[in-house]
Amino acid sequence: MAEIYDPQALRRELHEMPELALHEEKTAAYVAEKLEALGIETHRNVGGTTGVLGIIRGKEPGPVMMLRADMDALPFVIDGKPCCIHACGHDGHTAMLLAAASRLKDKVRRGTLKLLFQPAEETLDGAPAMIKAGVIDDVDMILGAHIRPIQDVPAGKICPAVRHTASTTVFVEIEGRGAHASRPHLGVNAIDVSCAVIEGVQAIWLDPKMSWSSKATQIHADAGATNTVPDKARITFDVRAQTNDLMDALLKRMEEVVNGTAAAYGAKGKLIRNAVCPACWYDDDFTAEVADAIRETAGEENLAHDCGGGGEDFHFYKLHRPQMKAAYFGVGVGATPGLHAATMHFDDSLLKLGVNVFENMVLRHLG
Repeated sequence: MAEIYDPQALRRELHEMPELALHEEKTAAYVAEKLEALGIETHRNVGGTTGVLGIIRGKEPGPVMMLRADMDALPFVIDGKPCCIHACGHDGHTAMLLAAASRLKDKVRRGTLKLLFQPAEETLDGAPAMIKAGVIDDVDMILGAHIRPIQDVPAGKICPAVRHTASTTVFVEIEGRGAHASRPHLGVNAIDVSCAVIEGVQAIWLDPKMSWSSKATQIHADAGATNTVPDKARITFDVRAQTNDLMDALLKRMEEVVNGTAAAYGAKGKLIRNAVCPACWYDDDFTAEVADAIRETAGEENLAHDCGGGGEDFHFYKLHRPQMKAAYFGVGVGATPGLHAATMHFDDSLLKLGVNVFENMVLRHLG
């Protein structure tokens, strides 16, 4: 009989090999070796990246279900030295999925179970690369999970849906006209224009029943001399919206504010968009099944309310294949002080809660 993996032990080994996005060579090799040791069909270097795909095929016809975990860690600079730390729990996610694979190896009776270990979630490069490689082209259901900080879900509890918002970073370039500070009327101060743009962006109103935010996080303007009116400035905005449609509306309004405000000052404005990390798009019936799985494996008392979250490239999958059912749950492990903190730590003995939900959901459809 194949070994049943302990997610706590796996996580502690993975925690010692943190690697940045698209450089998860040791992690990918570790995952592939663990899958192969179980006798699971294993594909390495998926899409020409460090992605790993395990496949368990049932003997009877049925749907294709995918479980997905991310593998990359985060970059930090500590005491002036760059380093890499698993500060978002991806080591825990990989451990949960490997542990689930060890339990499910001989239990898939119908259909196909795909186990996707995805690179580069933090840079938003991983999911698009997996999509391009065709890993979801035949998938009927996809399920993901993320550990939650203590602020979101109490330790030992599980929420059926992590409600990620759409998020992106945009840059605004302002071109004014330089002048000597003793003759400001001869110039157009790019800093003044930038301040007006920031105020204008903050004055944008969208549907008050929805949530959104657009806040300036950086502003750069330096003509060199301290007595020179700067002709150029660059503003960075962190932008978030509850839905993808709301994000589109917010970016459109921001562009109107930038162009109109700059023109009013006699300057030029340009909004530069980056890739948008999509908002969550779940299927209510599939999420309800996750809630039932939590009740069955952890008890009604440990079913938590849905929580918010940052961004997640998991949601590119549903956008690409909208007919596929999608859900994504959160595992309360007491992570503190918070995700993306270099000192983040959590109770990894609670990872088994997520493994239980993964197993329950798969057996509902493929067992």
